[in-house]
Amino acid sequence: MTRPLLTKDELEPTRLRWRRPRLRLGRWSSPLGITGAAVAVLWIIVAIIAPVIEPHDPLAQNLAILQAPGHGTLMGTDELGRDVFSRVLSGAGVTIPLALLLVVMSVLIGAVLGAIAGFFGRWVDELIMRITDLVMAFPTVILAMVIAAALGASLLNAVLAALIVSWPSYARLTRGLVLALRQSNYVVSGQLLGFSPLKSLWRDIAPNIVGPILVLASLDIGTAILLLSGLSFLGLGAKPPTAEWGSMVSDAIQNFDSWWLGLFPGLAILTIVVAFNFVGDALRDALDPKSNTLRGGGLTL
Repeated sequence: MTRPLLTKDELEPTRLRWRRPRLRLGRWSSPLGITGAAVAVLWIIVAIIAPVIEPHDPLAQNLAILQAPGHGTLMGTDELGRDVFSRVLSGAGVTIPLALLLVVMSVLIGAVLGAIAGFFGRWVDELIMRITDLVMAFPTVILAMVIAAALGASLLNAVLAALIVSWPSYARLTRGLVLALRQSNYVVSGQLLGFSPLKSLWRDIAPNIVGPILVLASLDIGTAILLLSGLSFLGLGAKPPTAEWGSMVSDAIQNFDSWWLGLFPGLAILTIVVAFNFVGDALRDALDPKSNTLRGGGLTL
């Protein structure tokens, strides 16, 4: 007797599973997510057009010294007669692009190494993970300070030092995700069809791990801004007279009575960091594949 054809329900478990990160508009449309995205986009626009909208040359020393806000300047002047508002705008064009570059490079290096370690295993996994453990064994800020001090004080060296201490978190996350998916039915089926390891990684595994990595990256942008600003605050990053938020806060310590010198660059750091944290939190909810019920009747794309 011939075997009857499989029904649709019986065929369903045998189908290859290929999941993409899917935005869930109901969760993305939270007030904090929208507010964070708006503030982050605003700061990015300011960083791009800062040279156009600056009322004064951020390096020019042609104004009254230590003039409080409201006396001809929006945010006052510093100890050298430079406009604080113009320097805050100029600092956005320095700090934000470097932080974005740092996160992108950390994702690329960490994700590639983590994917290789998780997929191939054995001695490759041991080598990469031991290097990762070695870097993560030291406090992030302390290790970045040591590396930046050894390389010399400059923005480029600060970014390099921050990159060395930032990529291991992406390597560990990616390795764990790849290990969880490596033996999945659709990955094994692709290998049986003749997929090479690189093709299997790119086609079957990579689309399923983009979401968590993207969430971590969005949260790390704020961390990168804090780290770069911290290194500049300690004199290991931007050199005078470069307008950088961390160095501006450091300069304000010498004139503590002039409250506006540290307040406005500090508020700039605070708003951009909190904004990206809100974006990362909302993005995590929007890409959550385990969520079946959507708040607010949102749509799934």
